[in-house]
Amino acid sequence: MRCWIGFSAFSRSRFRTLFVEALLLAPAILRMVGMFLGSSFVNAGDWPEFRGPLQNGICEKAELPVIWSETENVRWFAKTKGLGWSSPVTLGERIYFTSSINIGENASADGELRGRQDLHLVCLNAKDGKEIFSKSIFEQSTDAPKIHNKNSHASPTAVIHGGRVFVHFGHQGTACMDLDGNKIWENRKNAYPPTHGNGGSPIIAEGRLVLTCDGGDTPCTIALDLATGAEIWKTNRDVKADKSFSFCTPQLIHCNGISQIISQGSNVVQALAPSTGEVLWLVRYDGYSVVPRPVFSQGTLFICTGFNTAKLLAIDPSGKGDVTDTHIKWTYGTSVPKTPSILCLNNQIVLASDDGIASGVDMQTGKEIWRKRLGGNYSSSPMASGDTVYFQSESGEALVMRIKESPEELSRNKLPGRIFASYSVIDQDLLVRSEEGIYRIGKP
Repeated sequence: MRCWIGFSAFSRSRFRTLFVEALLLAPAILRMVGMFLGSSFVNAGDWPEFRGPLQNGICEKAELPVIWSETENVRWFAKTKGLGWSSPVTLGERIYFTSSINIGENASADGELRGRQDLHLVCLNAKDGKEIFSKSIFEQSTDAPKIHNKNSHASPTAVIHGGRVFVHFGHQGTACMDLDGNKIWENRKNAYPPTHGNGGSPIIAEGRLVLTCDGGDTPCTIALDLATGAEIWKTNRDVKADKSFSFCTPQLIHCNGISQIISQGSNVVQALAPSTGEVLWLVRYDGYSVVPRPVFSQGTLFICTGFNTAKLLAIDPSGKGDVTDTHIKWTYGTSVPKTPSILCLNNQIVLASDDGIASGVDMQTGKEIWRKRLGGNYSSSPMASGDTVYFQSESGEALVMRIKESPEELSRNKLPGRIFASYSVIDQDLLVRSEEGIYRIGKP
C-alpha cells in the first residue's frame, strides 16, 4: 500500500510538471506545426492571402455593406505612400500590404514605368488605420526592367502563415518577415527576365512557399522552404509558347485524396506534387499573359486561358500525364476575363470581363445563364458574400449585385482614383485599396 501511495503521489507531481511544460511549449509547438505541416493558424475572420482564406473570393459568415461612398459608411481612410496593386491581408487587428515607393521613377515615351523603387511591407492598425510600421524589404535599382502602365512594382499579395508574413516582388525577390516587419530571410536568387513587371502572388502548399516565375524565358514554378527560403524544387513549364510571360497565382486543391498545386502559365496548366514538384497532369491551350487564379469547386477545376481569345475551361483534375484530349469537360468562350479571377457561386461560374461584361455560366454544362453589361473596365477580382457579389471597376466604381438564377443590381458605389487591387474583408467590413490609400468600409 505504501508503495502504491508513493507511486501515486509521484505520478501526480510528475503529471503537474509535464502539464506546465506542455503549456509553456505549446505556442512553439503550434508555430512549428504551422510552418512545416501547412496549417496557417489564422483566425476564422482573418483574410490571409489573395482572394481570402478559401482562396476563391468567397467570404463566409459576413454581412458586408452594400452601400458606401467617400463620405458614407467609411470607418476610416488611410492614405498610403507609393503605389501597389497587392490586396491587403489581415491577422487579428493588423492589416498588411506591400507598396512601392518612388525614389527616382520615370515614365518612358510609351507610358511604361521604370526606375528606382523602395519595396515596402506596411502594417496598419485595423481599428483606426494608423500606420504601425513601414519597412523596406528591397531596393529596386534604376536599371530594373520597365513595367506596364497598368501594373505596379508591388502587385503580388502577401500571405500570412504560422506567425510570418511572406512577401513577393516577382523577379525582385521574396522575403519572410515576422509580424513586426523584421526580416527573417530573403531569397533573390530566382531572378528572371520579366515582361511588364510582376503579378502572381505566392501561396502556402503543405509546408512550402510556392511561386510562379513566368517571365521572358524559361517559365517555371518554384517551391521554397518556409523556414529558410532555400529552394526545394523547381519545375519548368516545358511547353513552347511564343510569349512565355504570365502572372497567375497558383491554387492548392485535393482530388481523390491527392494534393495538387495547380500552376498555370502561357499555353499550359500543370498539376504539381507539393512535395517534389512532379507534374501529375497537364492541359495545353492557346493563351499567354494568364492572370486569373484557378478555382476548384464540386470536383472540377475552372481556368481562364489569358490573352489572344480568352476561354473558360472546365477540367477534370483526376487524370495523369497530358490529358488535353480527355479531361476537358467543356469550354466557354464569350466575354471571358483576361485579368479578373472568376467566382464559383452555387451552381454558377460568375465572370467579369476586362471590358465590363458580367455573365453567369452553368457549372455542369458550360451553358450561359445570363449576361449583363456592368460598364467600365475591370482588373480586380469579384468577391461574394452569400449570394451578394461585389464587382470593382478600374475607375473606382463598385457594382453590387444579388445573383441567384439571374442578377439583381443592388447599388453602385464610387470612390475616387483608380482601383486595381482585389477586395479584402475584416470582420463585417470591406477593405478597398485605391491608388491613394485604403478604405475600411462599414458602419462607423
